[in-house]
Amino acid sequence: MLGVGVWAGWRGRRRKEGDGGETQPDSEDFMVAGRSFNGVIGTLTMTATFVGGAFINGTAEAVYTAGSGLLWAQAPFGLALSLLIGGVFFAKKLRSAGFTTLFDPFQQKFGRFMCVLLYIPSVLSEIFYSSTILAALGTTLSVILELDLRISILISTAVAVLYTLLGGLYSVAYTDVLQLILIFIGLWLCIPFAMTHRAVASITADTSWLGRWDSRLAAVWVDLTLMMALGSPAIQPYVQRVLAARSAREARLFSVFGCFGCLLLAAPPVLIGAIGASTDWNQTALRVPPLNDTDKIAPLVIQYLTPTAVSVVGLGTVSAAVMSSVDSSILGAASVFGRNIYQGILRPKASEVEVVWLVRFSVVIIGACAALVALTSHTIIGLWYLSSELVYVILLPQVVCVLFVRFSNSYGSLAGFAVGLVLRIAAGEPLLNMAPFVRYPYYSDELGQLFPFRTLAMLASLVSMVIISGMFHVGFQRGVLPSKLDVFHCYRNECDLSASTRDADMTLFSLNYNRSCELDLTSNETTGTENVSNVPD
Repeated sequence: MLGVGVWAGWRGRRRKEGDGGETQPDSEDFMVAGRSFNGVIGTLTMTATFVGGAFINGTAEAVYTAGSGLLWAQAPFGLALSLLIGGVFFAKKLRSAGFTTLFDPFQQKFGRFMCVLLYIPSVLSEIFYSSTILAALGTTLSVILELDLRISILISTAVAVLYTLLGGLYSVAYTDVLQLILIFIGLWLCIPFAMTHRAVASITADTSWLGRWDSRLAAVWVDLTLMMALGSPAIQPYVQRVLAARSAREARLFSVFGCFGCLLLAAPPVLIGAIGASTDWNQTALRVPPLNDTDKIAPLVIQYLTPTAVSVVGLGTVSAAVMSSVDSSILGAASVFGRNIYQGILRPKASEVEVVWLVRFSVVIIGACAALVALTSHTIIGLWYLSSELVYVILLPQVVCVLFVRFSNSYGSLAGFAVGLVLRIAAGEPLLNMAPFVRYPYYSDELGQLFPFRTLAMLASLVSMVIISGMFHVGFQRGVLPSKLDVFHCYRNECDLSASTRDADMTLFSLNYNRSCELDLTSNETTGTENVSNVPD
């Protein structure tokens, strides 16, 4: 993987030189690969980004766990649906606008303060997600090779960070292609050996792995499914691949074909979980069922139900899955910090070389944070859900409004952020030892919150953004609110214009953080060209 990453970074630099570009690093080239991805590379890297260690180990864990089963393994199918939704509704609009990161529209429309505030849940989400992937590899290595868990996590983090440093999105994308091939071949190689092991009963004879429906948990199931199905367009790794497409049309195809890729690669971990649930572990070298190590079920199946040579291939498969997602997540969070926080706010005059090196430094820091969380985590799927919640509750409403609600502004953004955060915290979080201080309807002392509080918080955040944005938009546009109250400088210049010269339909953005501007998301559907027009002072 390291060799492929180095080669990909070198290839990207040669391509740029061949096009007559500068030999020095360019931040856009580093972050979105010069917008050069074709349909094949884009589809494979999009699929590999979502099919990671957490995808494989977490899905197998959900299917194997008693009382859960396939019915509660919403992540693979939810992520596939999320890619389809992203492709249909978001990909073309994002690519046509010519952004470099997901936070470009936030910074242009909502200004400095909200950009920094929204980056906090975004980077936390990527750290939690990366930690789940690293923990998945750590458990696999500790089971199969009997390596110390800490050493396993640190080595895998170092490799992913190193080749990401060298080539940026070029290295990440080309390693993704190799990783996806290894995942597909390796997992399907393990399935027949594990399924025909003498200790494994027919998975069709005992269907407990399908899960058991509990009507009391129906709302929870819907809540988690919606969270998985709607979250992807609000995460930087997804958007980064969309923005790396050569055109808006290809960006849309990446997502649609990536949806089918996720569904195809969901089958092996589902079968592994079913095999684990159908195994008489007393007939294996393990001797006892892994009741307290459900997060290790995938490596345990590979280790104890397949020949040694096959288990080695399986180990390489899970390692590849880990690398294919952790590098994307770390690079995504680092890119936003370098471009939108450092260059956009802290040091606007930073050179391209300086930004690239700052992104590289951020890759190391974020990778280290992810490794630290992985070393202290106890459940893969739990952290996976927690990272998804931050995106679903807080970031998704912001993305919807910044792209589709023309009058949205900083005031509505702040209100939506606060409402979503408060309603989510009110429900409590067992992983963080946070007890609920609000008991939503149908609360159970045994089962906890049974109300779809995540979706409630997301919808409340979205509605709050629309209402508050509309109120301030009308207030400032019609002169009801004086310009001196425009503390975010969204409308101040416009309020100083006479009513006769004001365009009532103008959408005001805070471009360059102090000026009113309009973002024109027009596009040429064939070429994916973009046009951003600014309103002068």
